[in-house]
Amino acid sequence: MATPANQSPFYSPAKRDSSPQFRAELARVIDGEITPAIHRYRDFLDKEYLPKAREALGVSANPDGAACYRAAIRSFATVDMPPDSVFAMGLEQMARVEREMRAIAERSFGGESLATLLPRLRTDPRYTFNTSPEIIDTSNAVITRAKAAMPKWFGRLPRADVVIEPYPEFRQKAGAPGQYQAAPDDGSRPAIFLINPSQPKNKSRADVENTAMHEAIPGHHLQVAIAKERTDLHRVSRYFFNSGFGEGWALYAERLGDEMGLYGSDLGRMGMLSSEAFRAARMVIDAGIHTKGWTRQQSLDYLLAHTVLPPQIAQGEIDRYISWPGQAPSYMIGRSEILKLREKSRAAFGATFDIRAFHDRVLEDGTVPLGLLRTKIERWIATAPKGDSARP
Repeated sequence: MATPANQSPFYSPAKRDSSPQFRAELARVIDGEITPAIHRYRDFLDKEYLPKAREALGVSANPDGAACYRAAIRSFATVDMPPDSVFAMGLEQMARVEREMRAIAERSFGGESLATLLPRLRTDPRYTFNTSPEIIDTSNAVITRAKAAMPKWFGRLPRADVVIEPYPEFRQKAGAPGQYQAAPDDGSRPAIFLINPSQPKNKSRADVENTAMHEAIPGHHLQVAIAKERTDLHRVSRYFFNSGFGEGWALYAERLGDEMGLYGSDLGRMGMLSSEAFRAARMVIDAGIHTKGWTRQQSLDYLLAHTVLPPQIAQGEIDRYISWPGQAPSYMIGRSEILKLREKSRAAFGATFDIRAFHDRVLEDGTVPLGLLRTKIERWIATAPKGDSARP
């Protein structure tokens, strides 16, 4: 609130406009209207909202809270799951991921226990960056490898390119993670993968390659760009987004990247597995907070024990789960559904199974509810000739 108007995030439109009058008027609105409104909102939170807020974290403390949480899961993931099933699935996925982690630790990290290895991947200078350009260069390298590998794994490719840009400084300071911004429909610029290269000595090298695959290729960029470029689709399919499909695909893409040969080392694979552990932990923590009475500290301890997230980001994540019930589990729920459909397709087609055809089927119609995706893939399995390549 003390930031000068010309340094405010709200001033960014003026930096893209050449009119002095527009800049002056926007600065006046920021100082005279926006900042005072933020002051009033701050005072409302302090004097009216917080004194009346409940102490319990979970929505289960509210009337019909358990039903509300189940509805939130269905809203975000587009499948219906009881809260106990969300919690149990998270524990099951965590156990699977940690088995794979231990195998890599045995192979490449001297058999070190995960209890000591994961914290070292966050803090040991051997596993962290030295400079901000290193973070950008590592991300650029994996995207370059991904672009070269795409034709072997996808029949339908986006026309739009994707490039890397660092966040504005104010968002870097706020700890913003990676984020994808789609290319505009007029093609005036490529899609952008925004990254946070600040505080490189506090960022693990294990957590960069998988983030690039999640946000860019083969993750959100293929998903979003292919949908937007299907001008024959309804606008809902081209532009709308649900977490079960959208984030489920992006998490699936991180593991697909290993199949595509995109990871540079077992350190990157540990990052991939830590990302999966992160999403499994989210299921446990989200359901734990909102249906089982988990505390903030209990949730934070669980997240730090099972991932390579730095503590400051982990704390922000816990606050996110508290304030946004039901969204975080949708990543792993969606990934698991896509993997189930892939294995069902592979079993049905046998030797004629074409991974490019499967990926095209998943992505070609834009964002759809997972139930509709399941129906579509099952129909494809039932109607496609088994003697050809199963291409769409």
